[in-house]
Parts: sequence; structure tokens; C-alpha cells
Amino acid sequence: MIAFVKHNYEMQALLILPSSKSDKFAEHTNMISMKALIIAFVLSVTASTFLSAQTYTVKRIKQGNINFSNNNNSAWNKANALSDFSYPWENGIAPATSFKALWNGQWLYCRYEVKDDSILVLVKKNDKLETGASDRVEIFFNINDSMRPYYCLEMDANGRLLDYSANYYRKMNYSWQWPKGQLKVKALRTSTGYVVEAAISIQSLKDLGLLQNNRLHAGLFRAECKGFINNRADLRWISWIKPSSQQPDFHIPSAFGTLILQ
Repeated sequence: MIAFVKHNYEMQALLILPSSKSDKFAEHTNMISMKALIIAFVLSVTASTFLSAQTYTVKRIKQGNINFSNNNNSAWNKANALSDFSYPWENGIAPATSFKALWNGQWLYCRYEVKDDSILVLVKKNDKLETGASDRVEIFFNINDSMRPYYCLEMDANGRLLDYSANYYRKMNYSWQWPKGQLKVKALRTSTGYVVEAAISIQSLKDLGLLQNNRLHAGLFRAECKGFINNRADLRWISWIKPSSQQPDFHIPSAFGTLILQ
């Protein structure tokens, strides 16, 4: 039954149900509302968990707190340590890998600490492509999930750099180089492995369109060289995030997380 009620000089139509039907209608509405709340809660928790698992916060430091030529910078004690690295495509526990990052408004500083009891570095011509057949750590940057373009930094245990640009899918340009004077890399051997540090200018990250709203889409990886078979490096792949690929592949959007510059 529909009744019309005059209110504030306007006519409003009200749906009037018999009491029994009205109760059932209210009960049904409440059930729908409860289900909606439960779904919303589950989605929010899932999103929060996903976000926290896929992000790394880069703490800000004052100018001069890091001297890149110094191998013992106490400022690294302030950085968050990311150690959630694993084998995405094989069983077993991956050797320890730790990543830290800091920034000071002008430079983004990155540091890998790697445990490796048999460091292998290919040196024949000392060409930058030899880095790709050596023990190394990697940082990839993309603008968005289209990965057109994206940029790759592969740094071996000797401090050599393989830098290149690429477009999805795996269209590499090895002749490309990071803007001159905007990137520094060094490596240090330790009693348990090696350390690689990189200093990347904030201006270059902006110029390449990578730094947006103090966020960087980045992939953090490691290649562990186990030896050489028929003159090819036998590599094991280690990653911060497990990409959604059945075969080893870091050149896909799901391999990337987010660095948040605080």
C-alpha cells in the first residue's frame, strides 16, 4: 500500500507494508548490511596486508649525514632493514640478503648487504655486460605497470654497473646509460660476502618520471652465481617480492613494490 504525506509543502510517497512483511523486510535489509560490512572489513584487511607487504619506507636524513666515499656511515643504523628476500621459483632458504635506503632531498642512497660464501665475478674484457654473468644485486624502476619504459641497475660484487633501459616485454637497450654524474656505485667485500651501495640523484629520478608523490615503483633482486656451465652462468634468483610467473622473470609488473620516501 502507498500513502502520500504532505510535508514541507511537498508530497512524499511512503511504502507501507503490513507488519509481518515489514519485519521480514527489515530482517533481510539487516542481513544485507551485515554481509556488506563483513566484505568491506575483509577487503580492507587484505588491502592493508598487501600494502604493508609490498612497500618499504625510506627515511629522510640531513644533508651530510652520509659520506659516500666512507665505508662506515653510522647513518645506516637509522634505516629500515628489509630482509624479506627469498627464492621465488625453487625450494630451500635463500642466502641472507638485506636492503636499506635513505634519502636527503638530493640523493637516494641504497645499500645491499649480501651473504655469499663463494663470490663469482666474470672478468674477461671488463665489459659492463659481464655483470650479467656475475654475483650481483639489482634495482629496477618503472613509471607504471605498462613498463614502457623501465630502467634497470645491476651491480656486481666488484662494483661494476650494468645499466640499461627497456620496454615491455624484454626489449632491452644496453647502450642506454643512467644520466651522467647522477649515479654512483661502489662495492666492498666482507668476511661473509659483499656490500653494494648506490647513490642516485633525486633530480635524475624526477627527470626520468620515476619519482611521483615521493614514491618509486621498484623491484629489488639478487642473482646468485653458482658457477659456469658451457660458458654460461648458472644463476639462482632471489627477490623481495614473489612475481606472478611460473618461470624466473623480474621483467614483469608483479615483481615491483613501492619505495615511499618519508
